[in-house]
Amino acid sequence: MTFSPRTDLAVECVSGRTVSHGITQTVRGKTFHITEILIENDEDAKTVGKPKGRYVTLETSSLNGFGGDYRKMIEELADELRKFIPEGHIMVAGLGNSGITPDALGVYAAEGVIATRHLKSEFADDEFFGNLRSVSVLISGVIGKTGIETAEIIRSVAERIKPDALIAIDALACADMSRLGRTIQISDTGISPGSGVQNRRKELSYSTLGIPVIAIGVPTVMDMYTIIENFTGNKADSDIPNMMVTPKDIDKLTEHSAEIISYALNCALQPHLSFEDIGEMQR
Repeated sequence: MTFSPRTDLAVECVSGRTVSHGITQTVRGKTFHITEILIENDEDAKTVGKPKGRYVTLETSSLNGFGGDYRKMIEELADELRKFIPEGHIMVAGLGNSGITPDALGVYAAEGVIATRHLKSEFADDEFFGNLRSVSVLISGVIGKTGIETAEIIRSVAERIKPDALIAIDALACADMSRLGRTIQISDTGISPGSGVQNRRKELSYSTLGIPVIAIGVPTVMDMYTIIENFTGNKADSDIPNMMVTPKDIDKLTEHSAEIISYALNCALQPHLSFEDIGEMQR
């Protein structure tokens, strides 16, 4: 049986490969170690197994806990998000299943995003509300509970309210244990809901929605075959059922990661609000 490490992270797909002229890597960052990868053509996209586009990976020692760098982390993440987000009305979609903790990141993060679309219309003459960007938030649930594909729900709502871009937040999988719960990936290539927990659904992308789709995720699970190979250096026995493995402190990890993402998104989407104002509005 041929086995390839299971990962949603572009930085892992590119790692160890000979980088061609069609793949550019840039490293920067202060609080985070930031790697930006640009995949420019179809041939390189096929080689690394990721769609063409831009991927930014922010790595830290841990997202599970709020130390003295908490504000710096949020501000640096917000700066990176601003580079992806276009002007205009933004719809934020929280993907995943709130009943399964490793898959709840998107739901938790979306719950912390400040929705303003209704305020813009209700208080159009108010200077404070007039300065806010129009943001709508959708938590679509999972097909097992709704009977409707997540992509179908999001596409239907998008056709109705006509956002200028979609930001989709979801849990991811990684191949390197050191990145589990310590990495945030942003990309402009869209996302397939549920891919992180091996339940891939219809994709959300420019080709399916007709608007830019920015994906944000944190790896919360690892493939057991990948763990076996990492520790033993040998391929896993194909007779052993594969599983998804998650850290024992996944509840705190998911909650803290979601809070950092939602806070940074609010900072990026609402530059007229102070860091403290956003903290008050999120409560």
